[in-house]
Amino acid sequence: MDLFEDLFASTYTFDSSPADPSPAATGSGTYTPRGVSHTTLGPPSALSILLAHREEGKGSKGSPSAEQVLPETSHERSITSDRPSSQISVTPTNERSGDTPFSVAADATRRPGLQSPTGFHAAAPAEAVESELTYKPQRVPDETTSLLHADHATFRCEDVSAVSRPVFVVPKTQPELAKRVTPNDYGSIVSLSKPFETFRRILHPNLGRLALRALPAVVLGMLLNILDGISYGMIIFPATGLFAKFGSTGVSMFFVSTIIAQLVYTLGGSNFAGANGSMMIEVVPFFHILASTIARDILGDNWAGMDDMNGAVVATTLVAFALSSLLTGLTFFLLGYLRLGVLIGFFPRHILVGCIGGVGIFLILTGLTVSTRLPSDALDPPTWEVLRYFALDLHALALWVPPLALAVLLRVINARWKHQLLFPIYFLIIPIVFYVVVAAAQLDLGTLRRDGWLFETAREVGGVDSWYAFYTYYDWRAVQWTPIWTTLPTQFALLFFNILHPPLNVPALAISLDEDVDTDKELVAHGISNFAAGCLGTVPNYLVYVNTLLFYRVGGGNRLAGFMLAVATFLLLIIGTWPIAYIPVMVVGALILVLGIDLVKEALWDTRHRVSRLEYITIISIMVTMTVWDFVIGVLFGIVVSCFFFVIQNSQRRSIRTCYTGDTAISTVRRPADHRAYIREVSNQTRIIQLQGFLFFGTISHVEETIRSLVNDVIFQARPVRFVVVDFSLVAGVDLSAAEAFVRIQRLLAAKGVVLVFCGFSRPEVGKALASVGVLEQPYVELFETLNDAMEWTENAYLRAWFRAQKKETAPIVLPGRRKVDVDFNETLVGSPRGLQLKAAGERIIASELSTDVSAEPLHTLLKAFGSFDALDHASLSAIPPYFEHVAFPAGTVLWEKDDPPNGLYIIQSGVLRASYKFAEHTPIIEESMVSGTLAGELSALSGLARNARVVVERDAVLWRLSAESMKKLEEEHPHFAQQFVRLVLKSAKVDTDTLLAALATR
Repeated sequence: MDLFEDLFASTYTFDSSPADPSPAATGSGTYTPRGVSHTTLGPPSALSILLAHREEGKGSKGSPSAEQVLPETSHERSITSDRPSSQISVTPTNERSGDTPFSVAADATRRPGLQSPTGFHAAAPAEAVESELTYKPQRVPDETTSLLHADHATFRCEDVSAVSRPVFVVPKTQPELAKRVTPNDYGSIVSLSKPFETFRRILHPNLGRLALRALPAVVLGMLLNILDGISYGMIIFPATGLFAKFGSTGVSMFFVSTIIAQLVYTLGGSNFAGANGSMMIEVVPFFHILASTIARDILGDNWAGMDDMNGAVVATTLVAFALSSLLTGLTFFLLGYLRLGVLIGFFPRHILVGCIGGVGIFLILTGLTVSTRLPSDALDPPTWEVLRYFALDLHALALWVPPLALAVLLRVINARWKHQLLFPIYFLIIPIVFYVVVAAAQLDLGTLRRDGWLFETAREVGGVDSWYAFYTYYDWRAVQWTPIWTTLPTQFALLFFNILHPPLNVPALAISLDEDVDTDKELVAHGISNFAAGCLGTVPNYLVYVNTLLFYRVGGGNRLAGFMLAVATFLLLIIGTWPIAYIPVMVVGALILVLGIDLVKEALWDTRHRVSRLEYITIISIMVTMTVWDFVIGVLFGIVVSCFFFVIQNSQRRSIRTCYTGDTAISTVRRPADHRAYIREVSNQTRIIQLQGFLFFGTISHVEETIRSLVNDVIFQARPVRFVVVDFSLVAGVDLSAAEAFVRIQRLLAAKGVVLVFCGFSRPEVGKALASVGVLEQPYVELFETLNDAMEWTENAYLRAWFRAQKKETAPIVLPGRRKVDVDFNETLVGSPRGLQLKAAGERIIASELSTDVSAEPLHTLLKAFGSFDALDHASLSAIPPYFEHVAFPAGTVLWEKDDPPNGLYIIQSGVLRASYKFAEHTPIIEESMVSGTLAGELSALSGLARNARVVVERDAVLWRLSAESMKKLEEEHPHFAQQFVRLVLKSAKVDTDTLLAALATR
């Protein structure tokens, strides 16, 4: 993109409709309304208003009045000239998602030339042009959102889907002067064939005024960069040994990295038009580790006492710093390009908070050493001599107490008064007061430098004042690559710490500025800026949350202000580092201490009620480890401790969602009433355990203990168990330890004659984990797809056990196509608590069915279906059978589909029907089986409403159908029998519905 195109583009952007084939949309010479109706219309762009203002001055003959308002229904307006034949359209094209609109900052009484968002005047005064570039988020009501076309772009602000911009017809004064305008990412970045001529002829008259409006933000940003540069740039290198004179070099590297980041973000890399870039100051401790490790590898353990310049150490250290930028840039770019930025959000936040707290302690210690002009490792770790010097030496107290007091005072003031200019003004007052005292006391600056009140000049310590001096230290022939390899663990720890900041800063800044941004695009911008910084031999950088927020609040919400800040920072770089010699040390010390105190407060105080006890312990342990040992060790220690506490926390979670008996989870099979009553009584020998979450070594012990308690000798005698059904439908995974635990559980249950039933393998990895340990092939183990299938199998087993004991093999109903019920209970129905319960329930409930005389059908089936509701005999139902029609269907026949009109109700004499219920697209299909002695389609037949399920014959069926005509005939000829029959049907339907609802409630 062209430079001047982007300078004047604020984050004011709007979406547009797809390109229309109409002349106005394609850029032909005549204006034609597109006819696309939108109920919400954005304000005009800066370019369109400027063009309108420019054409207004021409006063072309025959042109419409500049104040003429076009019809609002077209959502378009035109600016005509005396040469209408040369007109072309200037229309915005689609933007990428994530764009945020900005409204015209107008007063309650609108200025002349601006109209409501549903219509615009053709001209606007100059002050409206300036206000258009003013940051002011615009919220559009949801109820006015326009309808989208199939391929419409996305306009992301609140819940607004799209906003169409008006089409302007501009006189074509020169060939190729104007063409289609493409609002680019978060800025009205105009694409013109002659940008410099456009800048000179159109935008130049307002350039001065726009620049003046941006000056407060630029001055604030420049002050923040100066404060950060002299405080954190000074400590990039450790103030020990040969690096003691590299303070000004660090400042230069700080500004170079900051300028690179500022240019990348300003020229379209960032979604934030007024983004402020800076060196990544939180990684300064890692730079110290890199420099110290390299110096130790080359010079030995006594390197801190060597003050002489060593080209190999310096060159290797600078290459290591640049390598950190390259690695950071490459990682950011890949994460953003592959749209993997969301993965960073999975990293535990409390580990990052602990690392931030460790950096805060480092900055506090560094602030104290900088203030007292001691080596940077004087407090790493502190000795009794150093502590005595800090506490008892009056000169040392005079050096470090004022910066600490100033830092604390700033926080006290900030707690009472909050203003964006408080911070820079506070640190501007300190040097003014300092030099007022120096002038009043007529103190010598040289003496103040020797006593540690002012920094030494670069020449006094053997350095160079020029900003590019650090480039002279790059000597590829002197670089030693072995120390570079030695520092790779530190590099990866630094990289790991680097990549955690932007995914946290960017969303936080988007919320503060009320903008919707693409985090992956921001990561790409960070990748480009850091890779460029590495190629230019400087340190990593990032988007600074606080600086950007302050920059916006004072009017820096456009790319012109961002570019001006980059230019101002470059001028500071050109001036050089010689002004540092006149900055009081207490200013730098206070700046470092302020940030250190803030970071420690953020880690310890702000989180005290927001994190769990274990997370808080992790934060403290990371801070202690980083302070006492090493930052890399601290990061690794934090990861290990977090994993340990994660296991503890998840082990405390319940892996058993619920545990209940089978009589509360009857299957969805329609059975005769006496069969259902029998199953409900004996199913308390079935225990259902529904598991949840991820089963691993920390949670499976509770599951194993629960199942062991079910077969405890005392409990087993009082409440015998025949089946243990384990439902895995809510289980995400099973590790090896948990899978082997089920092997132990199977052996325990098999010894007691209890069948272990697995069901609900919704994820294949669960079944694979259990199959890998061989538990599925063991005896007394059954496997089913759903809990309903498992319960159906256990119910069939109970029925078969009773009928086998009575030598009636034709009575039990075993559904085809499913696992055959072939469980040997290893016992008769007498001699064990389980068998005695089955025998008692069968004799009490269904023994009468075995002795029932075989009568003519369908009377026998009617008595079987309704016998449990009333004391029925043949006479009470004798008038009904003639109205039934005998029908037979082979397996696979579809009796009816959902929403079919009813053709009667059916009573099943033999066979099995299966109903499939589908209530909504997103809900699973619910299946219900109907066996002999039950009804099908009764409610829809009696009500006359459409069928609510699909019913298929699962096994060859013999049915008796009562059609609507037959039912009507029964009502006319035998109203008493018809009324009694309907009452029995409703009772049966109510029981079946209750059973279905109860089964669904337990799933």
